[in-house]
Amino acid sequence: MKNKLLILGFLLAGFSASAQLTVEKIMRDPKWIGSSPSNAFWSADSKKIYFSWNPDKKISDSVYVYSLASASTAKASLQEVQLAQATNNAVYNDKRSKMLYALRGDLYLVDIASNKTTRITQTQEQEFGPRFILNDEWVVYNRNQNLFGWNTQSGVTLQLTNITRGSETVVTSAALTGGGRGGFGGGGLAGGNIIQQRAVQPTSGIQTQEPWLRSQQLELFEVLKERKEKRDARVDFLRANRDTDTLKLIGIGEKQLQNLQISPDGRFVTYRLYTAPAGGKNTIVPDYVTETGFTTDIPARTKVGAPLGRYEFFVFDKTKDKLIAVVVDSISVPGITDQPDYVKDYPKQFGTRRAPVRGVMINGPYWNATGSAAIVDIRSQDNKDRWIMQLDAETGKLKLLDRQRDNAWIGGPGVSGFGATFGWIDEGQFYFQSEATGYSHLYVYDLKSNAKKALTGGQYEVQSVSLSNNNQHFYLLTNEEHPGKLNWYRINKDGSGKEKITDKTGGYEVSMSPDEKWIAYRYSYSNKPWELFVQENAVGKPVTQITNKAVSEEFKSYAWRDPQMITIPARDGQQIYARLYEPVKAKKNKAAVIFVHGAGYLQNVHYWWSSYFREYMFHNLLADQGYTVIDIDYRASSGYGRDWRTGIYRHMGGKDLDDHVDAAKMLTEKYGIDAGKIGIYGGSYGGFITLMGLFTTPDVFKAGAALRPVTDWAHYNHGYTSNILNEPFNDSIAYAKSSPINFANGLKNNLLICHGMVDVNVHFQDVVRLSQKLIELGKDNWELAVYPMEDHGFVEPSSWTDEYKRILKLFNDKLLKK
Repeated sequence: MKNKLLILGFLLAGFSASAQLTVEKIMRDPKWIGSSPSNAFWSADSKKIYFSWNPDKKISDSVYVYSLASASTAKASLQEVQLAQATNNAVYNDKRSKMLYALRGDLYLVDIASNKTTRITQTQEQEFGPRFILNDEWVVYNRNQNLFGWNTQSGVTLQLTNITRGSETVVTSAALTGGGRGGFGGGGLAGGNIIQQRAVQPTSGIQTQEPWLRSQQLELFEVLKERKEKRDARVDFLRANRDTDTLKLIGIGEKQLQNLQISPDGRFVTYRLYTAPAGGKNTIVPDYVTETGFTTDIPARTKVGAPLGRYEFFVFDKTKDKLIAVVVDSISVPGITDQPDYVKDYPKQFGTRRAPVRGVMINGPYWNATGSAAIVDIRSQDNKDRWIMQLDAETGKLKLLDRQRDNAWIGGPGVSGFGATFGWIDEGQFYFQSEATGYSHLYVYDLKSNAKKALTGGQYEVQSVSLSNNNQHFYLLTNEEHPGKLNWYRINKDGSGKEKITDKTGGYEVSMSPDEKWIAYRYSYSNKPWELFVQENAVGKPVTQITNKAVSEEFKSYAWRDPQMITIPARDGQQIYARLYEPVKAKKNKAAVIFVHGAGYLQNVHYWWSSYFREYMFHNLLADQGYTVIDIDYRASSGYGRDWRTGIYRHMGGKDLDDHVDAAKMLTEKYGIDAGKIGIYGGSYGGFITLMGLFTTPDVFKAGAALRPVTDWAHYNHGYTSNILNEPFNDSIAYAKSSPINFANGLKNNLLICHGMVDVNVHFQDVVRLSQKLIELGKDNWELAVYPMEDHGFVEPSSWTDEYKRILKLFNDKLLKK
C-alpha cells in the first residue's frame, strides 16, 4: 500500500510539473504535442484513404493507409504511395469509365470496369498532362514542349505540334496562313508524324481467330461497320491531307511556352508565350553560417516595381493550317485602358498622358466537352480587372461575358490567381466564383441566354467548390454560419436544396472520394489539434475517427483555454472579430498583450486549431501569469469579404492599425486593463503593424516585439505589394504613408526586433536599414536580436525559445515593473 501511494505521488508530481508552462517547454520540437495527420487523399477505387502521419515521433512523417473495408490503418509502402498519388491526380473521361495518370514520367490508361491498365508511354523523357479528346478515341499529352496523340484503339502515336525555340514565327496580322499541312481537322485527327505503330499486323496470309471474328462482326452488324469507317476516316484524313512528312514549324524564339493544350475536337491548339522582362534586378541574401566557412549569396526575388514580363496568346487552327494571335486591345477587351482611381492624386504625372493598354495574361481556354465553346479568364497585370470572355477559336475574336473590376485588387476565395474556380455544367453553362456582391459566391453563366445567375449569396464566403460527377450537384465548403466556422454542404446545380453534411463547430479540411459516396476530413477545434475522420457523404451519417494521436499525454496534462470569441466595435462602425484569453481573477495584473497575425490576408479568429499553435500556447502562458491576451482579425484579414480584404488599399498601417488601437481601447473600457500596460507583438505583417503602432500611436502601446517585420514596402516583393500599394514610382503617396521607416522618429516606448538573417521573404536588409535609421535618430530604447541560420519561418527550437524568452522578458520588464 505504501509503495502504491509513493507511485501515485510520483505521477501527480510529474503531472503538476508538466502542467506548468514555460517558454522552453512550449517551444520544443512540436512532436511533443502529438501527431496530427495531414494531406489526406483517396485511392482511385474510393476504398482507401492515404495520409501523412507520425504517431511514433520519427524524424519525419510517413504515409499511412486506412481501409474502409477492414477499418484498419497501416503504414503504406513507397510503391503503393507513388501509385496512389499518381491515380489521385488522374484525369477521367466524361463517362468516368476510363482514367489517365502519369507515374514517374510515363502515362497509363485504366479501364475502370475491368481494372485493366495499359501503359501508353515508356521513354526516358517526361510525359505529362494527359487528357481524352475526340470521344475518347485519342489521348493527348505533353512532351518536350509539344503535343502528342495516342490512339486508344490502334496504339498509333502521333506528334501533333512542332514548336521549337530559336527562330520565331512572326504573326503579322490576326491570322497567319501557310506552311505544311496541319493536324487534327475536319472533326478528326489529321497531321502529324507517326512515331510508333502498335496495331498488330498479320505476318502471313493465314487468318487467326481474333482477326476472323472481327471481320465477321463487321460483316454482320452495320452499326459496327459504320463506326469503324468513321474512326478510320479520321486517321486516313491525317495522311490524305499531308503534303509532307513534316509538321508546320512554329518558332517561339527565346520566349517561354506555357499552357499548351488542344481542343476536345482536336482542331485547335492553344498556347501562351511569356517574354521575360529586360533590366530587372534580383536581390541576394547572404548566408553567413555555412559548412564551407565562406559566406554564400542566396539568389532571391526582385523588389516591387521591377519590370514585368509580357504575355501573348495564340490559337493554331490545324484544319485551316492557320496561326492566330489573339488581339487584346481597347476594342477586343472593354476597359483595358481604364486608369486606376489613384491617378487623380497625380495630375501632373497622369493628367495629359494617354492611357496605355494594360498588360494582361490569358488563362485557359476552358472548353466544354465537345469543343463547341471555349472560355478564357483574362487578368490585368495590375490585378484590377478580370474579364471572363468567350473565345472564337476559329477567328481569335473575344466576346465579353463578365467583367469584375476592383479599384483595389481582384481577389477572394475561388477568384484569386491560378486556383480560380471554373468549370462546365453542360454544353452551354459554365460556373465560376466572383466577389461581385462583396463576398465570394458561386455563379452560373448561360451562353444561350447570356445571363449570369448567383447560386449562393449572403454575407459569407464560399471557400471551395466541387461539381458532382453527374453534373447535378455542387459540394461547397463555406463559413455561412460564422466567419470562424466551416462546414460542408451540397446544393442542386440550380442553387436549390442546400443540405449541410457536417455539423460540428470547428474547422474542416474535406477530401471527397472519387465516387462521391464518402468524405474524409481533418477536423479540429480551438484547443484540439487536427484528427482524421471519415463518413458517408450525406446528412446525418455516423462518423468514424481514424486517428487519435494529435495530442500526447503531456499535452493533455494542461487545461488549454478555449478562447472566447468576441467582437469589438471599430471607430467606423464595423465589428472586429477577436479571440480573448483571460486570466483567473486572482492573477489578473491589469496588463494586456495584443497579438497581430501575419500575412495580412489570413484568418486567425476561428474555431479550429490555429497554424499559430506556438503563439496559442504562449498566450496560455501569458494568461497564466495574469495577462489578458487578444488577437484580432483586423482589416485585410481573410474570411470577411471584399471590403474587409481591401480595407488597407493604399494605406497599410491605416485601418488595420486603427483596429488594434480600438481593441486596446476596448480592453481598458470593458476588461479593466491599465492603458499604460498594453503590449503588442507579431511576425511578418504582424511585425510591420507592431512597428507602425509604436511609431505612429506611441501612447497606446508601452512595448512591442516586431518579428521579421517589413520596414519599407518599397523593398518587398511585387506580387503582394503592388496589389495593395500599386508601384512606388506611380503611387509614392501610398508608400510614404505605409512604410514604418518613415515614422521611426515617433518611437517613444520599448521596441524589440527579431529577424532571421537568411530570410528570403522579408529580407534581413529591411531591419538593417531600420537599425541605421534608429541610430541616426538617436533612439536608445530598442534592441535587435538576430538569428543567423533562420529563414522567414523559424525551424530550430532553440531559435523559437530564444525569441520568445526575449518577448516575455520585454513584457514583464516594461508592462509590469514600475
